[in-house]
Amino acid sequence: MADKRPKEDPINKVKSMARNLVDNIFDDLIEKNVLNGDELKRLGDGVNLIVNGTENLVENLAEKSQMASKILTKCLFRQQLTLDSHSESENDESDNSESSSTESEDESEKDTDDEKAGSAMALALPPSDPQEIQDSQPNHNLKLCSYEYFQRIKTTKADEIYPVMEQEGRTRLALIICNKEFTHLPHRNGFEIDLSGMQDLLENLGYSVITKVDLTAVEMEAALWEFAARPEHRSSDSTILVFMSHGTLEGICGTKHQKTEPDILHDDTIFQIFNNRNCQSLRDKPKVIIMQACRGKGTGTAWVADTGGASICRYDRTLQCYIWSDAVTKTHVEKDFIAFKSSTPHNISWRTDKYGSLFIYQLINHFKEYSWCYHLEEIFRKVQHSFENTEELAQMPTIERVSMTRYFYLFPGI
Repeated sequence: MADKRPKEDPINKVKSMARNLVDNIFDDLIEKNVLNGDELKRLGDGVNLIVNGTENLVENLAEKSQMASKILTKCLFRQQLTLDSHSESENDESDNSESSSTESEDESEKDTDDEKAGSAMALALPPSDPQEIQDSQPNHNLKLCSYEYFQRIKTTKADEIYPVMEQEGRTRLALIICNKEFTHLPHRNGFEIDLSGMQDLLENLGYSVITKVDLTAVEMEAALWEFAARPEHRSSDSTILVFMSHGTLEGICGTKHQKTEPDILHDDTIFQIFNNRNCQSLRDKPKVIIMQACRGKGTGTAWVADTGGASICRYDRTLQCYIWSDAVTKTHVEKDFIAFKSSTPHNISWRTDKYGSLFIYQLINHFKEYSWCYHLEEIFRKVQHSFENTEELAQMPTIERVSMTRYFYLFPGI
């Protein structure tokens, strides 16, 4: 049976809500002796004008509901936005306080940077409405690849894709380094959403996830060397490294970073640890680096043995390099890498207390939606496309230092 109860007048409902809100505020102000009776009366007269004008407000909003909804959504969402970083050109120390909203290091220029943050916020919007985000997250599961589709791509694109191992006998590993607490930099609010989201995604993609939190640059480097030496890489088809921290143009901030004593893990260090000279277990296998932080900035060849045994070698003065015996093959030192970073150099990355980093949020959603049928670079481009409208979000992730020679499909479920 249809509900016969009369619907409440929306205008009266809004007016009632406004009065209740103001009443609660005034009660608290009087209780704390902030206002006396005369002051309350004067304020009350003004509030009556506001509340009684609600009728015109609601009618106007009703006429332009679509635009009003958009504006209200922006205003509400911006209250939760925080900056992951200042412009990397400053690279200075900031106040270690909850009110700081950026992942930067310049305490002396905090006021100027706050103005920059406010300007950037004026351009920022969530990928979708906050309510849509909240409603979609619990039901947004990873789409799995069918075995038939896997076999078709594997057969038709055999020479174009990286070999993908099936689950039985495969030992994929992923490493997450997440710095949240710093000695001289502000706490990274919202980190737990990024961390749990990435852990869940990587596990569903078939990776055993190793998580390290709150490390200095030296400790991060040690963790990377340890991870690169894991024997599981020999029976894996790829690896994924995720870094979430404060950052500078030079790299990822360790927990003790400050202007006078930098604590930075440089990009080059990461690539060197996992290159073909130092990590042969991952030779010719995709090595994916994901960075949620502020931004940072070579080449060559090496001779590596095809077999695990020791080889006799000599130094060739003409080629100016060592040459091993016949059981050697020339390979690139840096190959099969791809790095996906949350923003362009010198620019900010957005993070919210409630939804985590917008880059990580979009990355997770696009992996869940498209990794069953698209290769990795195409998924990354789709994430970039979601940030394309500068009127909605002033941030552009970048795909960098790509040395992958084939397409990398994740084929979740296989």
